[in-house]
Amino acid sequence: MDRKIIIGVDTHKDFHHVAVITALGESIGDQRFDATPTGYRDLIDWVQAQGVVLRAGVEGTGSYGAGLTARFRGLGWDVIDVIAPDKQERRLRGKTDQIDAYSAARAVLSRRARTVPKVRDGQVEAIRALRTTRRLLVKQRTETINQLHGLLVSAPEELRVKLAGQTRKNLALACSKLRDRAGDDVVTAATKDAARSLGRRFVDLTAEAARLDTRILVLVTDYAPELLAVHGVGPDVAAALLTVTGENVDRISSESALAHLAGTAPIPASSGKTNRHRLNRGGNRQGNAAFHRIVLVRMKTHPETRDYVLKTLARGKTKRDAMRLLKRYLAREIFPILNAIQQRHTPTQIAA
Repeated sequence: MDRKIIIGVDTHKDFHHVAVITALGESIGDQRFDATPTGYRDLIDWVQAQGVVLRAGVEGTGSYGAGLTARFRGLGWDVIDVIAPDKQERRLRGKTDQIDAYSAARAVLSRRARTVPKVRDGQVEAIRALRTTRRLLVKQRTETINQLHGLLVSAPEELRVKLAGQTRKNLALACSKLRDRAGDDVVTAATKDAARSLGRRFVDLTAEAARLDTRILVLVTDYAPELLAVHGVGPDVAAALLTVTGENVDRISSESALAHLAGTAPIPASSGKTNRHRLNRGGNRQGNAAFHRIVLVRMKTHPETRDYVLKTLARGKTKRDAMRLLKRYLAREIFPILNAIQQRHTPTQIAA
């Protein structure tokens, strides 16, 4: 059968629901398949029996739909990452797996969904896995030291005085080495036990985060050394930028697209006689945070950036305005670097 079709897939942990429409938007049919290798084969066979696939819209290409997306790409299909329908559309149309699958297909047909999914079989995916785990370890470490400080606020006076005035690292080390004494009362013994546990956990989390930092540095240095050469970009910021943009060259097409992805591009907000723009708040927050950290470093250590901030303030702008403008400039500076990195590694991806 040679009719042109577009498919939409509503993905779940245990099964996927696929819907097929023609290139004119006419519904052809829908079916549910297990999220297993056998289910993937059955899904592909059923879809190919309906016609020639022009594009495939898949919800959750980075989570439940990752395996199916890889299968589709292996067949050479054009895969589009589809965002779940917004609340207003769901109130009007309702929600079922069938409705969501057809909605995904029609979002691709109308070009409302145009995001290219990330490639998840290269070094950037390895960096993402390490960085995600490292962020969790750092968060747990912060929670641990905060819990330790809270514990010592109401600790027995002798213990509180002994541990006062120390840095986080020294406090954790001191608590990890606390020893019970024969004369300790029940409260002091229990407080020491709790502080010792928290101190050891802080030390262990610090060591594990440092180990992952080393692995991330090795991968980033090997994959994108020119990104680390940018003023204000360290291993963690570089890892964040690579993770946000992905490693496939067809994902970010321009510096404007990078600015919108990182939430640093102005978007129209005009109405009636009011003509203005506002900052796009819908971008990736990790990418925006990476740009923010670069700006903070440059405002302290980069003479050209400091001069620009002073000139911007002299024009009546605020410091926040200056930082927003600097973030937009960073997208223009960093895009060709990221694009060159992706271009360099694309032949390797194709060969793999």
